[in-house]
Amino acid sequence: MDNKRISFVGCMTQLYLLMSFSSVEFYLLTAMAFDRYMAICNPLRYSVIMSKRVCTLLSANSWVIGFLDPLPHSLSISYSSFCGHNMIDHLFCDFQTMVQLSCSDNSAVKLLMNTLNLTLAMVCIVLILTSYSYIISSILKMQSVKGRYKVFSTCSSHLTVVSLYCGSAIFVYMTPISESAKSVHKLLDASYSTLIPMLNPIIYSLRNKDIKAALKKGIEWRTGS
Repeated sequence: MDNKRISFVGCMTQLYLLMSFSSVEFYLLTAMAFDRYMAICNPLRYSVIMSKRVCTLLSANSWVIGFLDPLPHSLSISYSSFCGHNMIDHLFCDFQTMVQLSCSDNSAVKLLMNTLNLTLAMVCIVLILTSYSYIISSILKMQSVKGRYKVFSTCSSHLTVVSLYCGSAIFVYMTPISESAKSVHKLLDASYSTLIPMLNPIIYSLRNKDIKAALKKGIEWRTGS
């Protein structure tokens, strides 16, 4: 905390790991949307289709693609020239910040990143939206209010994380950085890369009855009611 310096190798490592884990999170959320779709729209075939092997493959592919996706951008930046000042105006070594610091022509790198990331992001978003369109259609066909509530409860935590995560990530990478919007970019960058993943265990565990009871008891104790 006191020493605000970071080596070039450390900065590039941080850049790659941040981009990799952010990508992995995105792909895992897409895989989870498919899992929700199968559980709600094909409940009788769920255990057959979503076998342990399929779940392992979905998870493994998310990790492999997530770590391969940012590799060309990270390598391109690491071979760029940095001949100006070395003050990183960000909370960490962010891709767009490092591109701005570089004195090399990074137009091809930015085009590659925007094209590749936008394509992969759109594929994931389309798959998530398609899954939830079928889920919503199934919910509307249900006659039982209790059944609808149960389905909504199953999807609410995942949908909350998807909305927060995807919304923040798309805004950060799809909007240009201006001097007036730098603080907003920093906040949202920290939000989708650090804060939201930290909140995942809390958001998902709120479905647990014991956690709900403990939370309710804690609120009542704090308010004295």
